[in-house]
Amino acid sequence: MSVFARLRPRRLLPPIAVAVLVAVTLGVPASAAGPSTIVGAASGRCLDVVGGGRTAGTGINIYDCGGQANQAWTLTAAGELRVYDATMCLDVVGQDTSAPAAVQIYGCTGGANQRWQINTNGTIVGVQSGLCLDVTGGGTANSTTVGLWTCNGQANQRWTSSFGSADSQSPTPPGNARVSGLTCNSVTFAWNASTDNVAVAYYDIYHDGQLMTSVSGSTLSANLTVVPGATWGLYVNARDAAGNVSQASSTVTITPPQCQADTVPPSTPTQLTGSASGTTVTLRWTASSDNVGVRAYDIYRGGVKIGAVTGAPPVTTFTDSGLAASTTYQYQVAARDGQDNVSSRSASVAVSTGATCANPVCTVRQVATDTDVPWGLVTLPDGSVLYNRRDAHDIIQLNPATGAKTTVGTVPNVQSTDGEGGLMGLAISSSFASDRWLYIMHTSPTDNRIVRIKLENGRLTTAGEQVLLSGIRRNKYHNGGRLRFGPDGKLYASTGDAQNGAYAQDRAALEGKILRLNPDGSVPSDNPFGNYVWSYGHRNPQGLAFDSQGRLWEQEFGNSIMDETNLITKGGNYGWPACEGTSGTCGTAGYLAPARTYPTAEGSCSGITIVRDALYVACARGARMYRAVISGSSLTNVQTYFSGTYGRLRTVEPAPDGGLWLTTTTTGDKDSIPNNSNERVLHVTLGG
Repeated sequence: MSVFARLRPRRLLPPIAVAVLVAVTLGVPASAAGPSTIVGAASGRCLDVVGGGRTAGTGINIYDCGGQANQAWTLTAAGELRVYDATMCLDVVGQDTSAPAAVQIYGCTGGANQRWQINTNGTIVGVQSGLCLDVTGGGTANSTTVGLWTCNGQANQRWTSSFGSADSQSPTPPGNARVSGLTCNSVTFAWNASTDNVAVAYYDIYHDGQLMTSVSGSTLSANLTVVPGATWGLYVNARDAAGNVSQASSTVTITPPQCQADTVPPSTPTQLTGSASGTTVTLRWTASSDNVGVRAYDIYRGGVKIGAVTGAPPVTTFTDSGLAASTTYQYQVAARDGQDNVSSRSASVAVSTGATCANPVCTVRQVATDTDVPWGLVTLPDGSVLYNRRDAHDIIQLNPATGAKTTVGTVPNVQSTDGEGGLMGLAISSSFASDRWLYIMHTSPTDNRIVRIKLENGRLTTAGEQVLLSGIRRNKYHNGGRLRFGPDGKLYASTGDAQNGAYAQDRAALEGKILRLNPDGSVPSDNPFGNYVWSYGHRNPQGLAFDSQGRLWEQEFGNSIMDETNLITKGGNYGWPACEGTSGTCGTAGYLAPARTYPTAEGSCSGITIVRDALYVACARGARMYRAVISGSSLTNVQTYFSGTYGRLRTVEPAPDGGLWLTTTTTGDKDSIPNNSNERVLHVTLGG
């Protein structure tokens, strides 16, 4: 673990959040299984209660298998490992969540420190800690103690039993998702049962990729707490005892009514002032008042809304960037409450920009528009731009000087997911001018995959398509999808956890990872685990970029608390699902801390790029672009641009003139309907 990770304070998730996280990521059988011995892969010896003791607090070791009661374990529906005719539970001493942690037997309490996940790779993971059951020091001799340690894939953390870890078949998607009884703060969500080769153990309920709750496999409805006025897309996944997760149900969109009508608008903002620094204007004003509460300020430039600040209460300042030099602009501000009652606009203030740009971000120019969501984007050696359209499944060549667009072809075998899947990452290597290969990541009917197709004479030669890597599990959300060539000539790919956090910690799985490939799709000989995995413990990473030192930075969606920017280390474990950003059991030894976190309401960031060692981050829900200066292993001088000016932002890439390409993702990005968007491709000129 790095010094940075060790020094960074981390906050535990509240108990209810731990319970929900456990339910989603860690499957347990629908009924008790056992009794069974649990045999260490390295030693061939059995998990054993020391000396056959039956007293609470007796420790655990390995010992020759002899069929005694102190080696007969039962796995319950709650995920407990019980011994002595199911009267005592395998227990983490003191509910310790940091490695090393001791284990013992103790009276069964139902606590998270007594719940375990039996994984298909042979590991047994503590639900509360995310740590693996570990034979101390890799020992194989009789009486070697057993405890918990950071999961590392070694043989002293692998076990065999008869608890059904061989099941690899996922349940069918739940059917006929529907709602009833919608009120301002609750709704009943129901669905038809899934089927499974063994049994469905749980149903996991989401809105828009965020986990809400989980219920047992015998339950086909849930009463959910909702937010008045917030539009959500509800769906459900089925999960079996072995942790296999189904594809998602259909999405049901809801917009709860307000609990109490509010028709009173806020007071008008006053004392609006503005000042210019180069081509950036900073506005300030006096807060409005409201009978319930101001929730946003809308900023108008020349009578047109160009941005907003939100919060409870929102701040009373706004920065307008990317303006023309030596130009006078007129500004007004209006206040808005939670039910969209809007005040009258403030008095106007005129602000004149400087003659030259003295700011990191100078001017913005709209290059093109599109009716679909631009996702991957690259600049070709001739200066033209290629971008793919996520739901339309085709690739566009754009002349940035004229805005002229040409379709170069449709990528074969792409299938969207009624969520975030479809045509995603796009990359070219430094040898593109001679080999003409486009590298593409997309969702197919069965998986996520990485392919390459040649672009010759302005057309995709799809007949020569090569599938470089397939079998990356897909789902409605959490598909990752970014591609980036590194300075080492290798191709890096970000993959989501396919809505199954257990995959993220399984180093044999391709999901929840940063992968590293040779350009021909083979595994580089210096990868840390002998497979494609470069780093793991990721939830839904969608941003990759290299700095001037050749270091890889990554941007990752959190669930409901925080997003994170990570500096990626070869073989590093970034903690999901045990921790989200700095929340959860993130103090566990071996988990690497993020370089920066963002509240999800201000983030949901997707693409990143680095220009002159400044990191630029494009955010969807936050509808803004962050800029941070890379200083050592830290991100400093973080600034916010375009707050609401262009809406939700998806992709940011370097432009050949030292500026940025920036794309929007304002509508249609949570469904699979092609050409139902209204998006822009922008060019951002950067200052010194």
